[in-house]
Amino acid sequence: GCLNFSDFTMSGKSSLTNDVKITSISVDKSARRMYLLSDDTIIRSYRIGLGFTQMVKIIEGDGKTPEGRYYIDRKNPNSKFYLSLGISYPNAQDRAYAQSVGASAGGDIFIHGQNKKPRFWKRDWTEGCIAVKDHEIQEIYALVPIGTQS
Repeated sequence: GCLNFSDFTMSGKSSLTNDVKITSISVDKSARRMYLLSDDTIIRSYRIGLGFTQMVKIIEGDGKTPEGRYYIDRKNPNSKFYLSLGISYPNAQDRAYAQSVGASAGGDIFIHGQNKKPRFWKRDWTEGCIAVKDHEIQEIYALVPIGTQS
């Protein structure tokens, strides 16, 4: 979800250990940034790529990155995009809206790395996911437990 980042403090960039408890993930789509938080402290900030179409995800195949309250519901160590963390999209509200317009809400939204062709020369290239560099997804994958709010 979107937050007011003036309410948070930023931690130093020292190396992280398993002692750090990530309690939530927040995405600022307009700034193209994703934040890992421990309570009210931003632990890490990452530059992200989003879906190839802007605005809020409404239906399957629209190429948009969803906005709302979700959680990390799975981890995939064998992802086509190096490593990935599944996001619990769609929620009940997403499914109800898609049904009201006669469409499917879709699914399979992830935070993931790159595929074999790094695409960071193009800012927004995913089909609705959140993309980071491979070395960043390694850290995120290790630090973020299933059940973390996003």
